[in-house]
Amino acid sequence: MAGKQKKQDSARIRGIRQRWIANSVSVVLFMVVLAVVAFSLAMAGYYYDAMEEGLKARAGSAASFFRNYTETEYRRTAKNYVDNFSEKSKLELQFIEPDGAILYSSYGLTTGTMPGTPDIDQAFENAVMTPWRGKDPATNERIMAATAPVIYQGNLVGAVRVVTSMMEVDRQLLLATGMVALIGIALLAMLYISNLFFVRSIIDPLAGIIQTTRRIADGSYGIQLEKTYDDEIGELTDAINDMSLKIRQAEKVQTEFISSVSHELRTPLTAINGWAETIMNGELQEPEAVKKGMGIIVSEARRLTNMVEELLEFSRISDGRFTLSVEPLDLKAELEDAVYTYREFFRRDGIVLNYSDCPEEEMDIIGDPERLRQVFCNLLDNAAKHGGAGKRIDVAIRQEEQTAIVTIRDYGPGIPEEELPFVKNKFYKGSSKARGSGIGLAVCQEIIDRHEGELELNNAEGGGCVAEIRIPIGT
Repeated sequence: MAGKQKKQDSARIRGIRQRWIANSVSVVLFMVVLAVVAFSLAMAGYYYDAMEEGLKARAGSAASFFRNYTETEYRRTAKNYVDNFSEKSKLELQFIEPDGAILYSSYGLTTGTMPGTPDIDQAFENAVMTPWRGKDPATNERIMAATAPVIYQGNLVGAVRVVTSMMEVDRQLLLATGMVALIGIALLAMLYISNLFFVRSIIDPLAGIIQTTRRIADGSYGIQLEKTYDDEIGELTDAINDMSLKIRQAEKVQTEFISSVSHELRTPLTAINGWAETIMNGELQEPEAVKKGMGIIVSEARRLTNMVEELLEFSRISDGRFTLSVEPLDLKAELEDAVYTYREFFRRDGIVLNYSDCPEEEMDIIGDPERLRQVFCNLLDNAAKHGGAGKRIDVAIRQEEQTAIVTIRDYGPGIPEEELPFVKNKFYKGSSKARGSGIGLAVCQEIIDRHEGELELNNAEGGGCVAEIRIPIGT
């Protein structure tokens, strides 16, 4: 199964690499082809236009030279002009008869032939110079020609035609286009190679990330990736490493929570079962002993009920079902009710609960009285549980501007400094050996947050721990 998954991941990685390279190279390939075509067309246009202008200039110059000659002088002079033409190796100079036949030619083999190209016909028909590009009907060779009519006293006596082969120019254009194409291919090769290195720098770490996340998903919590880059891949690596550590911590906390809750449930259940069986079997005959046993059963049952309530509250917070039933209330009155309730409980355990009142008769807020009383009771219970060794708990309330402040202080050993930032985290119990699920403070924090207040726990001067609640008045 693992091998099959690995093959699927490898195929997926290859697919990403192929798509990446195909997309990037295809765009550049299109641009290179477009550039080569544009360059070829521009070069061809430049060279062909330059050739055409040169041919037109030569044909026009020759035609102008013969416009002052009679027909007889024209024919005689044309023969000499052809014989003395100095560019026979590059150009062919032709004198055309009005019927389209070649009268004289610097390339003697064409004398007497009829080229029959459109430039000759248009030059005679329109009496204007006409250029032309195309294939020679006789040789099928690509040529360029320019034909200029020779007019004497308004009469068309012939035409001068300059012809050149385009083979050499085409060869030069093909060579130039080939060079540009080679440069484009070299650029594509360089782009392809650089893309391979670039994609590898992304795909290889990504492959490692995929394998690691698979291992995390299979239960290897806490495993770490090696960070090789300080870019987005590095940030992703840090995020996955952090996630892996947090999952391991959460798994550890959850395991400890389950173990702790199991122990916490087992202890009161053992006491309840033991005393219930003892009473049921009639082993206790004296009323005082039976009363003591029943008291233990009631106390342990109440503790079980509180634990179940805490678990239910946390479950509601986790799945978003935790709500408040807000109404106008007197925060001071709710605190005094909690103090009154717990004072007798603490007295039985030898703990003195002191309450410091404030000058204000009422502290009116908008909140949920049941939830706030739950916070007060939980904090008082924690103070007795963790700081009861000091045999004293102080509760005070005061008002600062528009904020009600409630403090609950014990005189126990306090909280280790390194544990203070985590005591309100769910399931966290730290080094404390006291009974509890580790979610009471998390529930209290949620309730105070819903009242737009603050809950802080710190070590007090002189020893012990102090919990401070700050809630806005009138909201």
